[in-house]
Amino acid sequence: MKRRDFIKQIFLSGVLLPFSSNIIGCKKPDGRGRHVVIIGSGIAGLAAAKTLKEAKYNVVVIESQEKVGGRLRTDRSLGVPFDEGASWIHGPKHNPITNLAYNAGAANYLTNDNSLIIYDQNGQSYEDKLAEKEYRKYENALKEVRNSGNINNSFQDIFNQLYSDKMNDPLWIYMLSAYLEFNTGADISELSSHQLDDDEIFRGKDIIITNGYDTIANYLAKNLDVHLNEKVTHIDYNRSTIEIQTTLSNYNADYVIVTVPLGVLKANHIDFNPVLPNFKKEAINQIKMGVVNKFLLIFDTCFWEKDIQYIGFTPTSKGKFNYFVNLNKFLSGNGLMTFAFGNYAKLTENLPDTQIIQEIMLHLKTMYGNSIPNPTHLMRTKWASNPNSFGSYSFATVGSDTSAFDVLAQDVDKKLFFAGEHTSKAYRGTVHGAYLSGIREATKIINLND
Repeated sequence: MKRRDFIKQIFLSGVLLPFSSNIIGCKKPDGRGRHVVIIGSGIAGLAAAKTLKEAKYNVVVIESQEKVGGRLRTDRSLGVPFDEGASWIHGPKHNPITNLAYNAGAANYLTNDNSLIIYDQNGQSYEDKLAEKEYRKYENALKEVRNSGNINNSFQDIFNQLYSDKMNDPLWIYMLSAYLEFNTGADISELSSHQLDDDEIFRGKDIIITNGYDTIANYLAKNLDVHLNEKVTHIDYNRSTIEIQTTLSNYNADYVIVTVPLGVLKANHIDFNPVLPNFKKEAINQIKMGVVNKFLLIFDTCFWEKDIQYIGFTPTSKGKFNYFVNLNKFLSGNGLMTFAFGNYAKLTENLPDTQIIQEIMLHLKTMYGNSIPNPTHLMRTKWASNPNSFGSYSFATVGSDTSAFDVLAQDVDKKLFFAGEHTSKAYRGTVHGAYLSGIREATKIINLND
């Protein structure tokens, strides 16, 4: 991927300070005399709301869920903060989320990708030199696929043409899944072969939030007027004043910022009048939502390597519980978090907990022996069927051009504005991409009235 060390100073300043909220209603607004309704309280919506409120706009945020954060959701019911969605700050150097996390009191742990052991199907660990050698080949293969790719073929199509022998190699199946499918959210059979990695990254080793990513969302939401458990059903922007209907109320606004995930837009859960223009609908159809599901297991004892951060396993089934995070490295208690990627991630959503545990334990017993205990608790996600997102994060698929991400960011009639990770070509699929997009759209509205 390309590396970028710079971004506009407004983004590098990090956190926007909290200030008192103004309720949007039927009364004449204060300040600039402008109403803005923001749909969705994920980090994009919260960033937009903070920016606009600082500029003295009157802002209401409407959220369909019971709490703020969107895909920044943390479940603490097992005594361990389980981040259902985002967990990492990807590339903390110059990343605006880094300072934001610090100011929000989000505890963190600097990850080390080299703290990894990978086991084969016989329970034997791969030698470090072999694993490193194959990883270098894997990185070169990604470049070759991209250079040979085209808009009509998937990554898998081109990869099979160039490296047909590798699709039967368990270590390569593991890397394509635990690295590429995890990074993009896509099954490689759907991932674009041409524009799979034309996005950009910040530098530095990734940071994992250890006390819950919702700490950041809650911090941003302070003093904002957020209406929870309220779904937007209709937006009429046919007149100078925009009318917004929800399951509980009606609102009027001068501007609307739509920050719902791409999956919600694709599901047509919001009715627009007039209907969205073709350029917007085509972009929505072009980009897809990927699925990564998480599984937290709590045990009475720690039977795995206490000092290793990541544990890999190389099953023949792609995307199937092949990557484990050792939570003991940064949390108290005996916990492992594993994942399902790509098409297998979708399949898991129809499997009962008992089968999920059984499948995961087959892998763990291969690595650590049949005498290891079963978990005492399991917690899991089902992002594909989640009606508030219908997926984890967006990716460029076969037949799409990544310029569609830029089209998703375009406004409609200078009334409807769109933010979220799916509107950021450079930083799609990331928290910082969503955050920066919210500031971007708020700034557009502010510039209209300067």
